[in-house]
Amino acid sequence: MKRGLIAATAVAGMLVSVAACGSSDGGKTGADGFKGQKLTVWVMSGSNPAQWTKQVSEQFKKKTGATVEFKVQQWNGIQQKLSTALSEDTPPDVVEIGNTQTAAYAKAGALADLGDLKKDIGADWNDAFNKASIVDGKQYALPWYAGNRVVMYNKKIWAKAGIKGIPKTRTELFKDFDTLKKKTDAEPLYLPGQNWYFFDGLTIGTGADLVKKQGGKWVSNLGDPKVSKAMDIYRQYQSFSTAPKNKDEATPQQAEVFAKGNTGAIIAMGYEAAEAVKTNPDIKPDIGFFTIPGETADKPEGVFLGGSNFAVAGMGKNQELAKEFLKVALSKENDGQMVKEAGWTPKSADLAGAAQENPAAAAAAPAAQKSGGTTPLIPQWAAVENVPNPIKNYMTAVLNGKSPADAAKDIESDINSRLAKQ
Repeated sequence: MKRGLIAATAVAGMLVSVAACGSSDGGKTGADGFKGQKLTVWVMSGSNPAQWTKQVSEQFKKKTGATVEFKVQQWNGIQQKLSTALSEDTPPDVVEIGNTQTAAYAKAGALADLGDLKKDIGADWNDAFNKASIVDGKQYALPWYAGNRVVMYNKKIWAKAGIKGIPKTRTELFKDFDTLKKKTDAEPLYLPGQNWYFFDGLTIGTGADLVKKQGGKWVSNLGDPKVSKAMDIYRQYQSFSTAPKNKDEATPQQAEVFAKGNTGAIIAMGYEAAEAVKTNPDIKPDIGFFTIPGETADKPEGVFLGGSNFAVAGMGKNQELAKEFLKVALSKENDGQMVKEAGWTPKSADLAGAAQENPAAAAAAPAAQKSGGTTPLIPQWAAVENVPNPIKNYMTAVLNGKSPADAAKDIESDINSRLAKQ
């Protein structure tokens, strides 16, 4: 039976349902206890690299006797799809949820309380990674991965332009983009107008807050001059690109554009290198990375520490088996594999060595440490990210000539309406 979409008004009822349904695993533990069962895990496109998936699947089966089925989902429209799935009688057992969206699902009673599971798995994790998994003092998820954007560039194109060395400031970077434009036939930078996660990093760098408390309620803060400054920086970046101003980095996938070999650089996550190589294996030796430089050499550009948590469905019937999966998937060995294979930022000091094996992770580390942050960690924020994302519309409007202040006014009522839903 379909229970309908999760809504804030149904929080209490959902919590009762979660407590009543709970896990049907009983006291089963060990390899024989779960033998023959199957666990369904929803992961987002690009999240689960091949070797990590292989070894987790094998280790999980060896430990429990059960098998795991990874079902890949697309980011576009995922919140609505996930809300529906988690309110069904038979939801996916484990789900990947964006770190800034976890609070909303937890508040709605859609996630199981994981108790002290973190102590068993990742007692040494950096608190910054775990912060988005805790709601009202309870552990409703566990951090899977997190990372930030870097400059992924084509070394062959940059060498052709005669550029030597890595830019240390934003001014130097823009100068290099201008050199690429003048001395090569390549596009200096491919940056779609709606890469809002990069824009959000720029707001973090300017010290801007996207929401503010007013009269006891959360409201839009997009009219803040600091946000306008961040958007102006974004506009300067985008001026070196011919990418559409009304599309995001997934439309088309920017890694696939980069793979064609005629793009100087993209603002990318580490895993996008593998996507480019998958599209065009010949481009692998030409891919390089460096930290996005900021206004001054001592502080990189602001970056959004984007990532995902693993959570167990509150209505799930296999919660104990799901917890066994988390113990395997988030082990130190497998966390290290995620860093090496996908370029994510290490969750603990013990994994620093793994980052050195991945150039993207090494390039991401300085900005994560000095200039990293997240979108507002409030339950209401998830609604702002729902399609159509109003901040993307704001970005397109500014890039098409509207002033940041006027563009902010145009979407203010939409954002405020979304923030008032919970």
